[in-house]
Amino acid sequence: MLGRTRKAALLAAAVTLAITGCAKEDTGGTTASGVPLIKTGALTTCTHLPYAPFQSKDASGKVVGFDVALIDLVATKLGVTQEIVDTPFEGIKSGTDLNAGKCDVAAAGMTITDERKKVLDFSVPYFDATQALAVGTGSTLKTLEEFAGKRLGVQGGTTGEEYIKTQVAEKKLDVEVVSYKDLAALQQALATNQVEGAVNDLPVWNEYIKANPGKVTVAAGFDTGEQYGFAVKKGNAALLTAVDEAIRTAKSDGTYDKLYATWIGDKPTA
Repeated sequence: MLGRTRKAALLAAAVTLAITGCAKEDTGGTTASGVPLIKTGALTTCTHLPYAPFQSKDASGKVVGFDVALIDLVATKLGVTQEIVDTPFEGIKSGTDLNAGKCDVAAAGMTITDERKKVLDFSVPYFDATQALAVGTGSTLKTLEEFAGKRLGVQGGTTGEEYIKTQVAEKKLDVEVVSYKDLAALQQALATNQVEGAVNDLPVWNEYIKANPGKVTVAAGFDTGEQYGFAVKKGNAALLTAVDEAIRTAKSDGTYDKLYATWIGDKPTA
């Protein structure tokens, strides 16, 4: 009886395995307009949370923000829905996540640079970015030179980090630049006085100040001429075209300005 029961169990397991093996895996497909996607019916977006007002979770846990709203326009254009994957920024900017098929598009408040263009195909710019120095309320520090002998925080892997380290090196400043893994850690470091100041994109600090009134102020801005772009895997011309068309349409029909007002604030006139 024991042998017969064991044979029956093995047979059942084999049948289960065969059924599982025959289950169709979603290997993606192509939209009606000819755009390849890694998942049927979805435009999968890689981002790095939190980075409000571009992408962050609201009270219900839903990912929202300026980037999210713009990519929703792309998804609508393709007749699919957007699905978001939260992943470290290093994998996004290096092109690793796109090349590995983790996502179709990267939307992470990412500055277009010549170095990143080597591994990513960028959309037309959708946002003009400015770096800003934030300090605790009451601080009189306003310039990098005034941080001599002090600690200045930056977010690792960002153009803000590159800019500050370059400035400190070129000016031979005695400033300790401390890199943090993400925006939340950087903001926490400033709020708890682990650093005397912190540098990141201006809209990010404006959002933080709005959510935490009286704690932090923007002491200075650095016009670095940066622009954000969405990115796709090298050679994915069909998706890149769809992204560019969605951005241009949004700018021409007024949708972009409405989304800008909702997530960023008043749009610069110049």
